[in-house]
Amino acid sequence: MRKVIVSEFVTLDGVMEDPGGAEGFKHGGWSFQFGSADQQQFKVEELFKADALLLGRRTYQGFAAAWPTMPGTGAYGERMNSLPKYVVSTTLSNMTWNATLLQGDLAEALSRLRQEDGQDILVFGSGQLVHALHERGLIDEYRLMVFPVVLGSGKRLFPDGSEKKTLHLVESRTFLSGVVLLTYQPVKEQHGLS
Repeated sequence: MRKVIVSEFVTLDGVMEDPGGAEGFKHGGWSFQFGSADQQQFKVEELFKADALLLGRRTYQGFAAAWPTMPGTGAYGERMNSLPKYVVSTTLSNMTWNATLLQGDLAEALSRLRQEDGQDILVFGSGQLVHALHERGLIDEYRLMVFPVVLGSGKRLFPDGSEKKTLHLVESRTFLSGVVLLTYQPVKEQHGLS
């Protein structure tokens, strides 16, 4: 069965808001100063271990506007552009950039995708979608690249009011840039003792 993997850039205080785009520039493009070759290699390997992207509307629209015409992206850009994309949106109707609109119940649509043969399904950005997946217990793995910066405000990966969920650390790795990769899987909650 395929896994749904959320791969996010976050700050020490949990902000996941657009690290390099319009919102990120308000805070000085908080991810740009922390690049390293080992970090880039991880992102390349991660993308090539997946064969689909699951995106929310805003992330899809931003990616679709940028990736097809972005110069110098090499094999990574070719892979980004060629992968099938599944987009969760209630307002979009026309899809481009090798994308399919997921309609109806999110859990049912994801169940069908998970049952198909293939590799992992990656979620990048897509804050509202990640919140919906988290609330419904539809995430198999969280890969959090934690950047050594505190913003003090912004959209958080886990917003106030989120239900308590326990995660199990399955891997940690420090990149030369000072960014730390934390990989978690949800712990199946056991209610009561027998």
